[in-house]
Amino acid sequence: MTDKVVRIEVADYVALVTMDRKPVNALSRDMRRQMVAAFDEISEREDIRCAVLTGAGDVFCAGADLKDRPNADIPGDFLEHNRITRETGNAIRECAKPVIAAVNGTALGAGLGLMAACDIMYASENATFGMPEINVGLAGGASMLRTLFGRSTLRRMFYTGQRLTAHDLLRRNVLEDVLPREQLLPVAMELAREIASKAPLATMYAKRAANMVDVMPQRDAYRFEQEFTMTLARTEDAREARLAFLEKRQPVFKGR
Repeated sequence: MTDKVVRIEVADYVALVTMDRKPVNALSRDMRRQMVAAFDEISEREDIRCAVLTGAGDVFCAGADLKDRPNADIPGDFLEHNRITRETGNAIRECAKPVIAAVNGTALGAGLGLMAACDIMYASENATFGMPEINVGLAGGASMLRTLFGRSTLRRMFYTGQRLTAHDLLRRNVLEDVLPREQLLPVAMELAREIASKAPLATMYAKRAANMVDVMPQRDAYRFEQEFTMTLARTEDAREARLAFLEKRQPVFKGR
């Protein structure tokens, strides 16, 4: 029987996703499949409007499990392994709901990639970050680093495997904040609840728009955003949001 190493807890329209594969939350193929399933579930559940991703213990994710490498003697095993590896981050990036990373310690390699796939990022003071594949004779992850760092920092980390601290990332405007370990999850959850209080359709469209502006020219991306706005303007939730604002009360959203 497969151990459950990715947990989902839901309250107040917020899903807390916890990686719990001792000792360092290293990503095996089975854990990756559980991650993909968790975020696909979050995308479709109406009782979830925002998610927080964190790790159990004092390590966020130490990267890929080097004991669970593909077997070159089995035709297709490398391709299957690479596919689920790609989709682990894609499931977070493409999740219909915003995802906040609460990085509770070391995030290396694929673990740093998980953080990079999230929308908003916080870290604890003990967190460190690196892409150490070069140290085990491999090379991969520059596409993840590119979403976080400038050209020189990306290449220094990629070519050397050097680690940066949480405060290094804060100085580079990668993280929202660096917090004492005990404050990390409460702060992330508070922001998640604020996001979850917004109109759910608008939040999902906002996530899609944010993803688009990463890859599209500004003119084209804004045109698509305007089309989203026209669509949202006709929803019951938009009407309720306007009435609640005028009547000085909390809105009651229905997701339609």
